[in-house]
Amino acid sequence: MTSVQPHLDPTVRHDMVFLFDVTDGNPNGDPDAGNRPRTDDESGQGLVTDVALKRKIRDTLAIAAADNPRYGIFVQAGYALNPRLEQSYADNGLKLGSKITKDDAARARAWLCDRYVDIRLFGAVLSVGKTQALGQIRGPLQLSMARSIDPVYPADHAITRVTQTKQEDIDKGETTEMGGKWTVPYGLYKVELYYSAARGSDTGVDSTDLDLLYRTLEMMFDHDRSATRGTLTPRGLYVFSHSDAFGAAPAHRLTERVTIIRRQTDTDAPARAFTDYDVAVNETDLPRGVTMTKLIS
Repeated sequence: MTSVQPHLDPTVRHDMVFLFDVTDGNPNGDPDAGNRPRTDDESGQGLVTDVALKRKIRDTLAIAAADNPRYGIFVQAGYALNPRLEQSYADNGLKLGSKITKDDAARARAWLCDRYVDIRLFGAVLSVGKTQALGQIRGPLQLSMARSIDPVYPADHAITRVTQTKQEDIDKGETTEMGGKWTVPYGLYKVELYYSAARGSDTGVDSTDLDLLYRTLEMMFDHDRSATRGTLTPRGLYVFSHSDAFGAAPAHRLTERVTIIRRQTDTDAPARAFTDYDVAVNETDLPRGVTMTKLIS
């Protein structure tokens, strides 16, 4: 029997560090602040929410899996959630609004997990509308907020458009309209991901799911290009795999082994490229039962 590579084994715990950077773009705008790039008000470090990263993962997983029916996306733009939940009842012979057994609910949840990869990985709240009995699924994959290594300094750029929105403005002789866009000149961000094998067993995660997840993290920015986001680039993916579902060491003792240090220069110029940093991974004396795999470096 062919053995599974440690980082692809869904039956053991994995703790991951993912690095990415942005150049002249807005990695995650805050709608409450005119779409200004998110920052920590006290430290000035840039932030990207876990929700924004999950959105990119969802969208790219669907592309990577092509037409595989196990890789539908539950939380998808343009599709209501209730009809999808109700379909889990219909396909399992259950009546909407009626009292169902725990076994019935488990069967419907398993149907949803098998059909939608984002439920399988991230979980979902299912107790809405007429499907209250489904409760919720706690996903095995959790993400932290991404935080930049150094403070970032968002810039607001005025832009113009050569046509008007309203005809009456053209009739007045106006020839341009003003607008604006926010960018971060440069920022290197770090995010941590945690995979629970116990929850993965409950939702049916397999080695293909993990393989596609890693491929997605490497490629997702290529499938989310826009002038607003600038250049987003993956810079590192390090997976610490344990020997069992419980784990051989606390996650922070592993993720802290990935260190990012600003290179010393003769000037105080701000960082403007990934080459302004040194990334080091301490692979010596790993806890017994832990292996480390570099997938992007």
